[in-house]
Amino acid sequence: MSAPTTTSTATSTSSTAVATKQNAGTSTGTQLTSSQGRTTIADTVVSKIAGMAAREVNGVYRLGGGVARAFGAIRERIPGSGGPNVSQGVSVEVGETQAAVDIDIVAEYGVPIADLATGIRRNVITSLERMTGLEVVEVNISVNDVHLPTDDDAEQPQPSRVA
Repeated sequence: MSAPTTTSTATSTSSTAVATKQNAGTSTGTQLTSSQGRTTIADTVVSKIAGMAAREVNGVYRLGGGVARAFGAIRERIPGSGGPNVSQGVSVEVGETQAAVDIDIVAEYGVPIADLATGIRRNVITSLERMTGLEVVEVNISVNDVHLPTDDDAEQPQPSRVA
């Protein structure tokens, strides 16, 4: 008699595991849409979170392509502009339960780019899924430039040769 009890216990345990797995897969949808209402997350929210998460990774010098960085530098110098644009270099597509992210970066010289991209992906996915409940289906990374140590010298103002 103990054998059938063991079998039924094993069956109920495995069906519980399947039910838990199914609920885990649909939890993103249930967090954003429920019987009490729907939560909509704007693209700008997702792009700001992704931008901040990408900047946190060591080896990222800046976000954005050349033109975006130039406009960003001008924007930062304008009083009352609100400071740096944290979503610069980030574009997103946000659906009801999923998001896709494209990020343009400038990498620090000497950092392995493949490892950097992996770290950025991991941090962006973790941050977005934790903060928004959206499933991140892809994070595409474009490395537009490499920041060299000599680039810092070029950014320093040169003394005037004219008195």
